[in-house]
Amino acid sequence: MNYGKEGIKKRQREINAKGPKWVKKFLLILLEIIFVLLLAVGVIGGAAGIGVFKGIISTAPDISKISVAPTGQSSFVYDKDGNQIAKLVTANANRIPVGYDQMCDNLRNAFVAIEDERFYTHNGIDIQRILSVGIKAIRSGHLGAGGSTITQQLLKNNFFTDWVEEENDIEKLKRKIQEQYLAVQLEKVMSKEDILTNYLNTINCGQSTLGVQAASLRYFGKNAKDLTLSECAVIAAITQKPTYYNPIIHPENNKNRMTDVLNAMLRLGYITEAEYDQAINDNVYDRIKENNEVHGEAQVNSYFVDAVTEKLEDDLLAAGYSENEVYSLMYSGGLRIYSTMDPEIQEICDEEFANEDNYPAGSTWLLDYRLTVLKADGTYENHSSEMFKAYFKQQKSSFNMLYKEQETAYEAIEEYKAAVLEEGDEVFAEAVELTPQPQISFTVEDQHTGHVVAMVGGRGEKIGNRTYNRATQATRQPGSCFKVLSTFAPALDSKGMTLATVFNDAPFNYYDGTPVTNWYGQDTYKGLCSIRHGVWYSLNIVAVKCLTVITPELGFNYLTNFGFTTLEEGKVIGNQVYTDIGQPLALGGITNGVYNIELNAAYASIANDGMYVEPILYTHVTDANGNIILDNREPVTRRTLSEQTAFLMTEAMKDCVNIGTGTPAKFPGMTIAGKTGTTSNQQDVWFAGYTPYYTATCWAGYDNNAELTNAQAGIPKTMFKVVMSRIHEELPNKNFDVPTGIVRATICSKSGKLPIPGLCDACLKEEYFAEGTVPEEYCDVHFAGRVCAYDGLRATDQCPFAYDGVVELLPVEDEALWSGSNVLVNPLDPLGATVQVNTTGYCHHNDAFFAQENWEGILQGEQWELDQRNAAAQAAMEAGQ
Repeated sequence: MNYGKEGIKKRQREINAKGPKWVKKFLLILLEIIFVLLLAVGVIGGAAGIGVFKGIISTAPDISKISVAPTGQSSFVYDKDGNQIAKLVTANANRIPVGYDQMCDNLRNAFVAIEDERFYTHNGIDIQRILSVGIKAIRSGHLGAGGSTITQQLLKNNFFTDWVEEENDIEKLKRKIQEQYLAVQLEKVMSKEDILTNYLNTINCGQSTLGVQAASLRYFGKNAKDLTLSECAVIAAITQKPTYYNPIIHPENNKNRMTDVLNAMLRLGYITEAEYDQAINDNVYDRIKENNEVHGEAQVNSYFVDAVTEKLEDDLLAAGYSENEVYSLMYSGGLRIYSTMDPEIQEICDEEFANEDNYPAGSTWLLDYRLTVLKADGTYENHSSEMFKAYFKQQKSSFNMLYKEQETAYEAIEEYKAAVLEEGDEVFAEAVELTPQPQISFTVEDQHTGHVVAMVGGRGEKIGNRTYNRATQATRQPGSCFKVLSTFAPALDSKGMTLATVFNDAPFNYYDGTPVTNWYGQDTYKGLCSIRHGVWYSLNIVAVKCLTVITPELGFNYLTNFGFTTLEEGKVIGNQVYTDIGQPLALGGITNGVYNIELNAAYASIANDGMYVEPILYTHVTDANGNIILDNREPVTRRTLSEQTAFLMTEAMKDCVNIGTGTPAKFPGMTIAGKTGTTSNQQDVWFAGYTPYYTATCWAGYDNNAELTNAQAGIPKTMFKVVMSRIHEELPNKNFDVPTGIVRATICSKSGKLPIPGLCDACLKEEYFAEGTVPEEYCDVHFAGRVCAYDGLRATDQCPFAYDGVVELLPVEDEALWSGSNVLVNPLDPLGATVQVNTTGYCHHNDAFFAQENWEGILQGEQWELDQRNAAAQAAMEAGQ
């Protein structure tokens, strides 16, 4: 109805003309009343509306106190050359912010054309679009979408982040009013360029990507500044409904919307007809499909990246961040993590450890199996690998979850399910993991900087991130690799011993009476052997004797300084005390084992002239703005050995590679030092070695501690050779530097002391010494004079079996080795008979012997025993002839 003044007058004339005057007068009064009432309602409603509007505006925040920059950014890991090697991302963080100039013109114009065509002319709100949306709302009966400008969308996404929780139109209207108000305020303080840049870095572009840069890489494998027109239109088409217009899942839907984008760009003059035709006919979706096939699967990070993230997490916690803060920083904080990984060396490692030709025949598969059964009564029943193993051990007591073929493992799984599933049961969940065995780990470090340049944490396909990394998480027994670190190096460094110091490789017991055995035979001994010999031929008894003399406490202290974190020093569990301070320490017999990365770092310190550098996996970490939050560029160092000791140990370990147990690791054209390590049960085997350039350590063993075959025991030496030979292909050969304070001297190799002219001529050897440690005593092994024929020692004046001769004597051993349970081989006895540890250097036919009441009977018995030995020796000699 028309209630204006002219309308009312017209109505009055009609009334006067058609009816009685009183009726006309009544109707006129009624109309006037209605008009006044409506006017009053309008005034009151308008005033109330203005009041409500002002109230909503008054609760809006100050524009200067809010941020519209996108939050939640991917973190990235880079190799040493600055190449991206991994992206750390969580939900709502797959974003890579870029600047205005890092987006091509067509991309910016595409979004403006389809989302907010008057963006460059409005003041934050578009009145024309608001009216259009309002009319649609009146017709439909509810508030619709589509009236928001890019400025408003930016505020909605980065400030009004709880808009998705709005429960009714009143809440939505309140937010819209504040959004429009703040949009106007924002445009007063921020340029159109900055608003558009923030918007394009914020929007949801499907496939878990946020922002146009992440979308460009995901769909096309290129940066946002390098997109073609058609590619720009595809991405601009997504954001209205990211799932519906997803170009991978719904390419046809995206194509329709992409056409709308191009039409809008053409209509607004952003592109020409020719550009339109080229873009509309571009088969862009084939490229998206191809890129998706290459990059579409979820990223599985390398073992190296896993190690970096573990270390970063520990360092952030140590820096005072909470666990929640650490997670947020690492996966949505936009960190830039600059690792030490050398891409070329890592590639060599990956290729060689994936090459099955480098492994001996006989590889098996270790099964890890879990099963959840939905029972007929609705309850759940869980089955573990232990239950699976127990079931099959009933059939075969030696069953250890290892299978020669994967097919056989799956057959066993079916058998197990058939045995445990009852009528009405269903398989609710099942997990099968088959891992090739034996497994390996490998670490390569530049010993001069401490930079870990490559790492392999396991053999076979890596499934998932932060999986079991045998290089940083597996503690395995180090075996003979500990001889150098726990025993021989401390002996030279702190106890005045030399590479020429000798020990008698002969039957010897631990303090508890347990015999120490050599790896090359339980009852086989090599007699007098130097420390150098003990290193290159990995002599167990020589190592245990040496540690006994220098004390296990000293060896333990050196290992701690070498960086081992898994050693136990009196740990109490229940009534049991665990300590690694003992004689078995010489052979690597410890409670927990060691990490590969730590063993490698210990050997790297010897390669680095006795200077330990804490292993570095990343040099520094910055936040999204380039501010450094962690810095490893100044390494943590400490001295573990003197330069002279480090050089001497290197010299001995060069022999290990050239003539000893490590010869299979040798490759031509490079100077190499190293040490083998094998546990007595052959469950763990190692090779730790180094060149003047790099230090590398390889471990091999079964994850379930099965025993390795002799062929499998050679894996570490083989892998060291094939990997390190490729790493050093272009590097010139050179020797290890000789530090000051090193001298050479000629010694008798039997005693390790100065030679006696005429007696030691056949045993002369030139040896390296640290200055001040060249022996001053003369050989005490080669002897000319009165000898006891019974025990081969120097004869006392009372000895009834003395004769004049030239013999090799057993040197007097350190008193730490004097134990009633320990014996020595008599080198003059052809039957290999033994005598008690020699504590005096003389036979036992002395005053104390003759003071015994029955000495004559004892003497007769000895004479008879001596005669028997001589007869046997003579017979043996004749048989040999």
